[in-house]
Amino acid sequence: MWRVLLAEDQSIVRQGLRVILEQDDNITVVQEAANGEEAIEILETHLIDFIMMDVRMPVMDGIEATRKIKQKWPDIKILILTTFNDDEYVVEALKEGANGFLLKISESDKLIEAVYSCMSGGLALHEEVAAKVMPRLLQRSKSGQELAVSLSERELAITKLIGEGWANKEIAEELYLSIGTVKNYLTQILQKTGLRDRTQLAIYAVKHHIADD
Repeated sequence: MWRVLLAEDQSIVRQGLRVILEQDDNITVVQEAANGEEAIEILETHLIDFIMMDVRMPVMDGIEATRKIKQKWPDIKILILTTFNDDEYVVEALKEGANGFLLKISESDKLIEAVYSCMSGGLALHEEVAAKVMPRLLQRSKSGQELAVSLSERELAITKLIGEGWANKEIAEELYLSIGTVKNYLTQILQKTGLRDRTQLAIYAVKHHIADD
């Protein structure tokens, strides 16, 4: 069973999240915190697998807390709760190692799915927020960081274009391939990187500085 810490400054929101998450037999909320500082204090004395954390909190916000937690407890998964207006915060949280972000207004099943995604090593991304965040990430990309996995030259080229927002048809035309071949390469790349879909791969391309500025 996954031990969850809720870090959210509004107690009524924490109560709602607890009720939703504990509908799943694999999830138990063992601790609650009203800010990032309290969350870190709890981690000093309790075993936690997963943190669902608000990005905006008093005393210590979710970004600073994520940075400090990932430095000391890198294996703990952190899902950032956000609103439509927090895309800049989301970018910073991802840079600090957050394992995903989700809108506070998400349906109950999406919250639980996000926990499973993060705990399985995925990057849980709310599609509507990702659409706003990706351009910011792409603008910040640099070149030269070593990849975590070995991709062939063709796989690297396709990953780069996906990171820059190209569709399969556009990639096929650019690289003189059939759409079917591009899809096959995409499947291979996802298998190699352990990612779930092209949205996660686009984030991967940016985080590993494959995509151009």
